[in-house]
Amino acid sequence: IGILAAIALPAYQDYISKSQMTRVVGELAAGKTAVDAALFEGKEPIIDGDSSSTQENIGLKADGNPRSNLMEAVNINGFKDSGAGSISATLGNKANKDIKGTVATQSRNAQGVWSCSITKGGNYKVKFNPTGCTGGN
Repeated sequence: IGILAAIALPAYQDYISKSQMTRVVGELAAGKTAVDAALFEGKEPIIDGDSSSTQENIGLKADGNPRSNLMEAVNINGFKDSGAGSISATLGNKANKDIKGTVATQSRNAQGVWSCSITKGGNYKVKFNPTGCTGGN
């Protein structure tokens, strides 16, 4: 039974890391829709502060903190001038130890095409990348 546990536990930890990465990328994907809607309305997407006639809060934070308990920080960059920019999330203490400190980023080019990239943190393995994301090595 000890041999089975030695094989099963690391495989289970890898499964947890992959599922948590998939969850965070999915949560950021909700922000993509909100960014596209804000840009369509001629507003600047933001994550802090209230919406106004020129800015639209995309809803990834509540009371100054990320809505997801796996995220330590959420950042938004760009979008104001050309529509190009990015939304990124840093995985925090509630994430599995192998992915803590990893950054998931959803980037949009000026033509409105989105891409996903991963910046390695901790003991990240490329096999944790959600489908459609690059990087992590």
